[in-house]
Amino acid sequence: MKSLTRGSEGIPRPDDMALLDVKKLNVGYQTKKGFLKAVDDVSFSLDSGRSLGLVGESGCGKTTIGKAIMGLLPPNASVTGGNIFFQEKDLNAIPENEFRSIRWSKIAMIFQAAMNALNPVHKVGAQIGEAIKAHNSEMPAKEVSKNVEELFDLVGIPAERINDYPHQYSGGMKQRAVIAMALSCRPNLIIADEPTTALDVIVQDQILGEIKKLQDGFHIGIIYISHDISVVADICHNIAVMYAGQIIEIGRREEVFDNPVHPYTKALLASFPTLTGEKLRLEPIPGEAPNLVCVLKGCRFCDRCTTATDKCRNEPPPWVEITRTHKALCFG
Repeated sequence: MKSLTRGSEGIPRPDDMALLDVKKLNVGYQTKKGFLKAVDDVSFSLDSGRSLGLVGESGCGKTTIGKAIMGLLPPNASVTGGNIFFQEKDLNAIPENEFRSIRWSKIAMIFQAAMNALNPVHKVGAQIGEAIKAHNSEMPAKEVSKNVEELFDLVGIPAERINDYPHQYSGGMKQRAVIAMALSCRPNLIIADEPTTALDVIVQDQILGEIKKLQDGFHIGIIYISHDISVVADICHNIAVMYAGQIIEIGRREEVFDNPVHPYTKALLASFPTLTGEKLRLEPIPGEAPNLVCVLKGCRFCDRCTTATDKCRNEPPPWVEITRTHKALCFG
């Protein structure tokens, strides 16, 4: 295996014309206990029509990356370094009014608590129509209504429910309505943060299937943020495994799942059940993630790793190339 220089050069990027190119992104939160570095030197790219799954435990920085791309970080958070290039434009360097014209029309996000995002005093169909009209001011009202009906059909909501209020919807229907809103302007990039949280497995499969069809039909790039490895394995072309604010392994879906290299990736896969292959006992990952307020040295997973050495504890690991498209942040 070939060792690479630590940093963005250790992350595979298909080409220089990627739809999204994140380079050495750093994001932190100012907290009562100090500055928390939630995202540390993260780099990846995504082409149009492709999908990337960001997986890892809660608190590892997945959602923070999504909000940073959308320019929707909370007041106590800030991008402290790096670049986010979308269609070759650095989103960190443009004014808010320009960002506002990109948000939802070109980049949309399905939030983790999407079912609580609908305005309770407006009809659901009207809210989705408003999102369409905001970025298509010249569109006739009849065409807006037709688009809303098509979106409802796409996510499996009966047309007769268009004029209902959010409180008349079940949790799953609210989730589907917000997915419809994210798709309303046919964006180039969708960031889906646990997009099927409140849905049963049958409806989840239907919606993910429809999103994949839309992705293929309109050549949309999608970032799936999830802790559910089974969902990511089913729908994503590439996988990036995150731990304690860092991407620690990235590659094509088959490479990461069939040949995991980083001990955390192996442990994560061992903690999930499988429907195929030999039936093995599920192994939980002992311990807990490190405190990101503290200054950390060495590998961040070393305290939970069964193969860690003194070198792992005292030196930052390098990027190691397994194949041209598969890399891991580990001494190997």
